[in-house]
Amino acid sequence: MTKRVAILISGGGSNMVTLADSMRADDHPARPVLVLSNDPQAGGLAKARALNIPTFAVDHRPFGKDRAGFEAELNRVLEKAQPDIICLAGFMRILTADFTAKWEGRMLNIHPSLLPKYKGLHTHQRAIDAGDTEAGCTVHEVTAALDDGPILGQARVPILPGDTADDLAARVLVQEHRLYPAVLRRYAAADRTPVFLSGEINAPS
Repeated sequence: MTKRVAILISGGGSNMVTLADSMRADDHPARPVLVLSNDPQAGGLAKARALNIPTFAVDHRPFGKDRAGFEAELNRVLEKAQPDIICLAGFMRILTADFTAKWEGRMLNIHPSLLPKYKGLHTHQRAIDAGDTEAGCTVHEVTAALDDGPILGQARVPILPGDTADDLAARVLVQEHRLYPAVLRRYAAADRTPVFLSGEINAPS
């Protein structure tokens, strides 16, 4: 049975677009049913509409510090869409344990570091400052702990002499766009075997 996928974004939605494009394949085990943002002005919403994917925004700002109220509204919208899988794709809100428990085993996230290294923000600069020779990105199942949960895939890139955080971020983003669709395809087919990419290795079909 084809899996229903909701994608949560906060910004331009480049990972959302790559996920949606990958799900156009006739043999793909999933289809996008909703793109949901915490920012009504997120550029990714217009991109989703151009792809004929239903969209919705739940602005977090009117809720202030009422995270439970914000997440209750997220849940209301998600329950209406009835997703089998939720993909966090640049969704910049920390989710509570109650929310993650509700969707545990059905929610994925992509993070721009080789977890368990560099949870949280500023991952590229932290990798450069530490003198690391490589960086990358990780797709993992979402649990209550920030940027934690079972790892479902990683892609590695070299850190080059003279790299800035922006240089590294651009190189990692290319790999994010390869890794996330590859992991989602496996995950939607009930295959949790991790995907590992590096260099110019082609992503699994």
